[in-house]
Amino acid sequence: MTDLIDRVRLPFRKEKESYSRLYQILGFYPHNITYYKKALIHKSVNLDKDKKTNRLENNERLEFLGDAILDAIVGDIVYRHFEGKREGFLTNTRSKIVQRDTLNKVAKEIGLNELIQSSITPHTSHNSYMGGNAFEALVGAVYLDRGYKYCMRFMQDRILKDYIDINKMAYKEVNFKSKLIEWSQKNRVNASFELVEQNQEESGSPVFISRVLVEGIEIGTGKGYSKKESQQNAAKESMALLKKRPQLIESIFAEKSKKTAMEEELRAVPEMEESPDVAVKPVEEKPQQDEHPVAEKEMEMDLSHISLKPRQMTRDEIIAAAEEAAFNGEC
Repeated sequence: MTDLIDRVRLPFRKEKESYSRLYQILGFYPHNITYYKKALIHKSVNLDKDKKTNRLENNERLEFLGDAILDAIVGDIVYRHFEGKREGFLTNTRSKIVQRDTLNKVAKEIGLNELIQSSITPHTSHNSYMGGNAFEALVGAVYLDRGYKYCMRFMQDRILKDYIDINKMAYKEVNFKSKLIEWSQKNRVNASFELVEQNQEESGSPVFISRVLVEGIEIGTGKGYSKKESQQNAAKESMALLKKRPQLIESIFAEKSKKTAMEEELRAVPEMEESPDVAVKPVEEKPQQDEHPVAEKEMEMDLSHISLKPRQMTRDEIIAAAEEAAFNGEC
């Protein structure tokens, strides 16, 4: 009923075009369009200061609010959609949906970039994530204008239904760099990332080009509008090439074996051999001077009369000793 009333009021509104364009994106008409206007103002635009707050108005505060609301809504949707899944899986899935790259893509596809007021064109400012930030601000505007229920409706009926496949997103591998490092550690090969080039586009946006080296062999390269993005793209290309080209993996392990053999050769300790030209003269031991000559002479004496074992008594001696002991006892 509320949507029907809003549609009836549309012809009488001053900003019919703005209401209609927002309806195409949201699926419902705004009540207070001021929130939505502010959500679409990028900080690069120099507008007149707000008379009450005496500061420039842009979408940064709404972006902050929308970020929190979006986390709650997507968390709610993911929790209900994936019954029985563990907390780590749910957190990872939510992160993939609300990350800036995903929101940037969604903002472009729903036509939000065309409504953003900015001194630079959204599609040329890759590093600023202008579209994704505006999307979060838009969610903040919906929350202030229509409440949590309409935010949920917007995400479920418009975004997840038409632009994001939640099942596909949940099992999508995003962190290619982490996966490549994990693969290299499992196979005990050395993987590294190198920045090859850094320059700027005509718009002034920085551009980075990175490459992946595995055991010193260049596998893939990647371009991005941040160093991290270029490494992710390089890792993504490398993982794809490693899957498609088995000979590439053979080259990596061949290089590893070669390096291992060289290291073992360096570790080996060479045996010490005597030079045939050098004669080694044995060292003559000097006789030590006697400190106790008398004692040594005594040790040279005949010691055969000393027995280490007690002499065994004869039978007659044993009987005589017993009789003597008995006689002494009687006395």
